[in-house]
Amino acid sequence: MSDVLERFGPATQDWFRGAFAEPTAAQLGAWDAISHGKHALVVAPTGSGKTLSAFLWAIDRIFHEKDAAPAEPQKRRRAAEAPASPTRVLYI
Repeated sequence: MSDVLERFGPATQDWFRGAFAEPTAAQLGAWDAISHGKHALVVAPTGSGKTLSAFLWAIDRIFHEKDAAPAEPQKRRRAAEAPASPTRVLYI
């Protein structure tokens, strides 16, 4: 698999490389799927970077696509990402 970080904008690449040694397996798989327009459901242990894999891609796209946005606003935009990030699981 090629370096998935190359698929992010320069600012995101620099931030990630400065903050982490390398992407986790969960992040590599998620970013590979997402960057190719595929749906992704990331199932991995706590602390494996699942939440960052979803939100970092979404945030990067917002800023990356904002710079390349057309001059005229679009009439209607739909959400491209809908990450679910539960903070706690309730067992009954």
